[in-house]
Amino acid sequence: MLLAAFYVFAIAAIILHYTGHLKRWNCEWILIVLAIAVFPAVLFL
Repeated sequence: MLLAAFYVFAIAAIILHYTGHLKRWNCEWILIVLAIAVFPAVLFL
């Protein structure tokens, strides 16, 4: 359940990034936080 919520949040953040909303709202740091959160899983898989 938590993994599904993470995926939904990540997809929404990517969509907002590519449409320019995150830059307009000064929230580009959300993508950095998501990248840091995913990095350990990618590293160990």
